[in-house]
Amino acid sequence: MTTDSTSEAEMSAAVEAAQKVVDTVTSWDYSATDEKVEDKLLEGLRAAGVSIPDRERDRLLEEISALKQDESAGTPQVQEAWPTSAEVV
Repeated sequence: MTTDSTSEAEMSAAVEAAQKVVDTVTSWDYSATDEKVEDKLLEGLRAAGVSIPDRERDRLLEEISALKQDESAGTPQVQEAWPTSAEVV
């Protein structure tokens, strides 16, 4: 999802930054509560200056939670993100 003022390079950089946050959150101790994981995911995204849609957040959190049962599933991959300053239409 792009806007007139947000370039493909900016969108790609946002996805990369969001992926780094997901990678960090996923690498934590598997005993963390789902609420703690969500808090840290949102905190990391804010710190990185990126936003993701609610459906993407929910999917990522479900996949991170599933890793507690099946570590072979691999790190969830961010599919959509944008710079926080960009207005998404």
